[in-house]
Amino acid sequence: MLGLTKKDFNLFMVVLVMVALAPFILNPFPQGSSLAQMFNAGYPDLMQRFVIFGILVIGFNILFGLTGYLSFGHAAFLGVGSYSAVWMFKLLGMNVIPGILLSMVVAGIFALAIGYVSLRRSGIYFSILTLAFAQMSYNLAYSVLGNPASNFNLTNGETGLQLLLTDPRVLGQSTTVDGSLPVTNFFGIAMRDSFELRLGDWLFTFNAGYYLCGIIMLISFYISIRIFRSPFGMMLRAVKSNQQRMNYTGLNTKPYTLAAFVISGIYAGLAGGLLSSMDPLAGAERMHWTASGEIVIMAILGGVGTLIGPILGAGFNEYFKNILSKINDGVLHQWLGFLPDGVEDFLVTIIHPFVGKGWHLTLGLLFMIVIIFLPGGLVEGGKRLGRMIFGRPKRNTAEAEADAAKRRNPAAE
Repeated sequence: MLGLTKKDFNLFMVVLVMVALAPFILNPFPQGSSLAQMFNAGYPDLMQRFVIFGILVIGFNILFGLTGYLSFGHAAFLGVGSYSAVWMFKLLGMNVIPGILLSMVVAGIFALAIGYVSLRRSGIYFSILTLAFAQMSYNLAYSVLGNPASNFNLTNGETGLQLLLTDPRVLGQSTTVDGSLPVTNFFGIAMRDSFELRLGDWLFTFNAGYYLCGIIMLISFYISIRIFRSPFGMMLRAVKSNQQRMNYTGLNTKPYTLAAFVISGIYAGLAGGLLSSMDPLAGAERMHWTASGEIVIMAILGGVGTLIGPILGAGFNEYFKNILSKINDGVLHQWLGFLPDGVEDFLVTIIHPFVGKGWHLTLGLLFMIVIIFLPGGLVEGGKRLGRMIFGRPKRNTAEAEADAAKRRNPAAE
């Protein structure tokens, strides 16, 4: 089915159901309740970030998960894709498709140039090279190419590249009837358009922009499955297993690793283009080294080298970042109000550094817990949970007979 094995097809259907039903899954508590204010995440902006960063990490996993090459500069392609899409909106029109396509092309060319140089080295040297290129890109976007006073201002510096009423937009409106900026759209369907469904005390929002991003993520996920199961993917696994031995056989592995690097960069550019399509603003902060580190963290959280791991890691990171940053002292006092005043104040003082502005600390602790107890990421945790609930899967007769033969004749191994 769809050219996939039964196992891969089932996995693809699981992701499809998650994307389609996200407005329900992410709104478990009734609207207006204190729990809904803190834990519900079914609003358009956050759901869009779930799937967009899922695309980003799926692409990163093709490079890191299959080849073992750890890039610390993938945020550069995210930023390049964002700037490219915004320029398309400024010059051509507000349809998101040309912007997304341009972001993929420009990011792919940029990845080809950086990968050609960086892949001359491997291991930590490759990682440092990608980090250096990303920081050079960040500084170019922040200052050299972002000076508003110069005639060559491509990025608008720290203010960020944004739409203006004076932009030409040769194939679309420069301004709306009421004199405001036009909005991004998909052949007339505005990305901000939403439909609300109320069921009792629950309110569910279905956003056009989210579902466009979700469809693109499903296509991206399907392509990644095909890459993982292809001879090309097998070659990349061989590179990760023992690249030196492959070189000794006379096989040139660089074209394969460079292709993986470019594909990964195109995925990142696609994610950057989608970010600008949902909110037409591009800033240099998307290219900072901390953004590249966050990509690595999301991949490891989900499970490096697994198919669904990048989606889980991106969702985990974005969800807890959103929840933890919303918890302030007022929320803590509300939750702990049933305790005596002295105990309540003491607990709020203890918890305060871990939430609100200190959410980075809690997210770091969660990351450490996953790394220590689940080295395979959330996918490994899911497998362990499945074994606890359903028991170990039964082996087929051939495997059982082979193990029995080994026990009878250990010297035959």
